[in-house]
Amino acid sequence: MTRKRKPGTSPLTEEDQTLWDLVKKTAKPIHGARPPAPIARPVKPKASAPITPRDVARDIQLFELEIGRHAKVEKGHNLAPTLTERLAQAPLRMDRKHFTKMRKGKVSPEARIDLHGMTMAQAHPALTRFILAACAMDRRLVLVITGKGKHRDDEGPIPVRKGVLKHQVPHWLQTPPLREAVLQVAEAHLKHGGSGAYYVYLRRQK
Repeated sequence: MTRKRKPGTSPLTEEDQTLWDLVKKTAKPIHGARPPAPIARPVKPKASAPITPRDVARDIQLFELEIGRHAKVEKGHNLAPTLTERLAQAPLRMDRKHFTKMRKGKVSPEARIDLHGMTMAQAHPALTRFILAACAMDRRLVLVITGKGKHRDDEGPIPVRKGVLKHQVPHWLQTPPLREAVLQVAEAHLKHGGSGAYYVYLRRQK
């Protein structure tokens, strides 16, 4: 028969209580005590400055200036002078009155060469021989026919310049050995071939 314990008394014997007290002294807590995390306070956003009509007008002005700067760059690339314009803007080295008559077709060439249909390898030496021979004969105005160039039906991905000789002949006339013999180059009048030919005015032989 189990003996009833009095209220308020420990169920352990004195020996058991002593043993339990020793065990409690050697026990370690599993987790150390942590300080409570601080409560984050909400940060109030800074009030932005109000946008005024002056700010809007300034942004529009800056935008227009930037657009205008790019437009000028593109315009400069698109307006490259044509071959006819470059020849017309070349410095005038001959008598102006005689030049005007020549451009109007009122002066007949003293000799002519037709390069139309030749390759560049054929045309360059032929033009060189012709100009030097005309100089040796003391001729002043000669006509060089190049043709306007043919339209190509089989155009590929790489564009091919129309009228290769038309563009190359002025370059040949401005480089040695022809540069020393040539005084002026101009596009011919319509009666002498128009844009498919050039007037070449030679220097006077000393």
